[in-house]
Amino acid sequence: MSLKLKIIIGSTRPGRMGPIVADWVAEAAAAHAGFDAELVDLAALDLPLLDEPNHPAAQDYQKDHTKAFSAIIDDADAFIFVTPEYDGFPPAAVVNALQLLVKEWAYKPAGTVAYGGISGGLRSAQELRQLIGNLNMVALNAVVPVPFHWEKIEDGKLVANDPMKDGLSGLLDELQKWGDTLKPLHAAEVAAAA
Repeated sequence: MSLKLKIIIGSTRPGRMGPIVADWVAEAAAAHAGFDAELVDLAALDLPLLDEPNHPAAQDYQKDHTKAFSAIIDDADAFIFVTPEYDGFPPAAVVNALQLLVKEWAYKPAGTVAYGGISGGLRSAQELRQLIGNLNMVALNAVVPVPFHWEKIEDGKLVANDPMKDGLSGLLDELQKWGDTLKPLHAAEVAAAA
């Protein structure tokens, strides 16, 4: 049975290239055959900055946008965060999205595909991995960096080199292993809380 993989586009800036990188990830996930992949675009969701009156651990959401986002994340078995690097850090939009929820993230694996200049977004990915771990997700060690991403875009598509392709294939393999392993644990936690 395929795992539900949510590929989260972390940038919301006008002119962003996150959707192009995320499309490459989604194509690879579809070819992998272990996943039912879905893109989650934070720009389209337009989540306000932490506007819920109650702590997210209570899951007593008052806002429709939070309820909708909670359902999207709760439905997932695994995640790939596609993130640029802004000043050595992930975008505020992805940090906000992560901090908006708590229990929906727990006991699920998460990988990162980062893009940027010479470092390929690795500093951003490292910071993001720490936050992911703090939310009881399993932050996978493997990160797929995409250095100088703008040089790899042709006709609106990312043209990946072999190391990028191999890295993403390995990340998907790890996500599938961890996703299969953690899925019963997440289900047990949800059942215990009900």
